[in-house]
Amino acid sequence: MGAVKTKRMPRAVREQQMLDAAVRTFGRRGYMAASMDEIAELAGVSKPLVYLYLNSKDDLFTACIRREAHALTEAVRSGVRTDQPADRQLWDGLLAFFTHTAENPDGWSVLHLQARIHGEAFAAEVAAMREEIVAFVTQLIVVAAREAHRDPDLPEREVAGLAEALVGAAESLAAWANATPGVTARQAAATLMNFAWAGLGELMEGRPWAPPAP
Repeated sequence: MGAVKTKRMPRAVREQQMLDAAVRTFGRRGYMAASMDEIAELAGVSKPLVYLYLNSKDDLFTACIRREAHALTEAVRSGVRTDQPADRQLWDGLLAFFTHTAENPDGWSVLHLQARIHGEAFAAEVAAMREEIVAFVTQLIVVAAREAHRDPDLPEREVAGLAEALVGAAESLAAWANATPGVTARQAAATLMNFAWAGLGELMEGRPWAPPAP
């Protein structure tokens, strides 16, 4: 009998294994300290194969950023049901965000820390993801604000800053939650929801806080 042939693993599957290994390594060791040898060993492939599939360390890192950014934005979008009230939509979006970042701490480290400090091209990839999430959150808030004010033409700029601030707070809180033992995704989401919704409610009811006169 001839030798039994083993089925070759599809390229897409093997590439995902390499990206899994790379995200874990970049997320835990940092971009500079991570080595292609270590990534190849963790993925169970040869280093030349990693280079064959992904060309260079920079290209591999970029592929990791793009995959993790897509996964995060999809998690947030799919977590929100547009037939729900505005507060429920915001809560579901926050919970989806914190759940994903808690379940994928290495990916979040790649996006939130590593990509932002190792070059303009990497930072630009994350900035594009962030803009998409801010735009999504802006729409969640503007719909609620238009309903509250009974003004379907209320401009987005009225709430754009709120969305930017909310996303920034979520990013910082996710990093803190991942580094703090015992903090769950639900607790992190509730913390930000309680912080944000009271202020949003006041604004939507026409009672925004005004700074004191100079």
